[in-house]
Amino acid sequence: MKRISVLVLMLVLKVGAQTPTLVIADSLYAIGNYAEAIEYLNKIPEPTEAVQLRLARSFEAKGDLETALDNYESLLEKHPEKLLTTIAYGDVLVKAGKLQKADSLFENLTEKYPKNASFHFQVGSIKEKLQDSTYLNFLVQTIILEPTHQQALYKLAKNALSYRDFTTSEKLALQGLTVNPNNASLLSILAQTYFNENSFVLAITPLEKLLELGQGNEFVHSKLGYCYYNQNNFEDAITQYNMALTYEDRNSDTHYNLGKLYAKQGDLKKSETHLLMALLIKKLPVDSEYLSLALTYKLQEDHQKTYENCNNALEENPNNERALYERAVAADNYFKDQKTVLNHYQAYLNKYKKDGDNNLVFLTTSRMKDIRAEMHLKGE
Repeated sequence: MKRISVLVLMLVLKVGAQTPTLVIADSLYAIGNYAEAIEYLNKIPEPTEAVQLRLARSFEAKGDLETALDNYESLLEKHPEKLLTTIAYGDVLVKAGKLQKADSLFENLTEKYPKNASFHFQVGSIKEKLQDSTYLNFLVQTIILEPTHQQALYKLAKNALSYRDFTTSEKLALQGLTVNPNNASLLSILAQTYFNENSFVLAITPLEKLLELGQGNEFVHSKLGYCYYNQNNFEDAITQYNMALTYEDRNSDTHYNLGKLYAKQGDLKKSETHLLMALLIKKLPVDSEYLSLALTYKLQEDHQKTYENCNNALEENPNNERALYERAVAADNYFKDQKTVLNHYQAYLNKYKKDGDNNLVFLTTSRMKDIRAEMHLKGE
């Protein structure tokens, strides 16, 4: 009995000693001082599960994903039954780009918990990044389990819209908007659906709603302007097109439509100004715009569209060095054939090895070396 009492006392003292440190670490974490929180946690000589979990989260928040993964893996070796820890580990795998491992983890979770919509959505999202077409099956299963799952509905509606399946994109968008009428992503899909099927009267409502939500941009204002124009509401159409120009003042279509609208209103001076601007912009190379669009798609990890817009930029200006380099990077992420990827990097080096940006040349040379090493190991 005495021995048991001593053990209990030691445990209480041990937990009690950790508690103040945990409180301090939690406070530092809450205000974003992750490095200091880690320092406090590392002072604990025999870290408990709670300490190790805090360390994993702190390293993740700090951006040290590899160390965070090490901590999660160590935790799960001791406590494989911990579901929340497993989910957190999977999320970090995705952030770290370890998609195959994350895919396997979340697929196992869908088997253990087949009625959990979130796990199906995670698998679908990961497979989408892996360019695995079966991702749609998991998204469909997600909305079967949870019919108002906002992210799954958006992805499925967006896919339907890309194939011009307007009936499906409208249905899915409305399905999500019934429970969350302020979902800007679904409102955008609905507006695009109506606009692309020439239902301009219907498109006005979701476009106006986007403006109410503070989601105005060049696309929203220009499309709303066109809808008003179609309804002979010239005043509001002019207002919207001018707003569109505050986001993108080199859009020739916007200037052209304003030119026609001002002519209808009898303001021929403004009409002339905008029509001349439309002609001038048409004559200018727009490689910078295509490159900017490519870099936007790169951030979205849409490597196909990144590649296509880099090609567009190069058609406008074959001497755009950055576009040629970014095309090679996009090819690296998009094409499976490594010889094809090497050819894209070589095309960059052929033109810019001597006079190009030193950093881009270095990155290209290093990546080509890695690819050749990988090909050698595969016996290619």
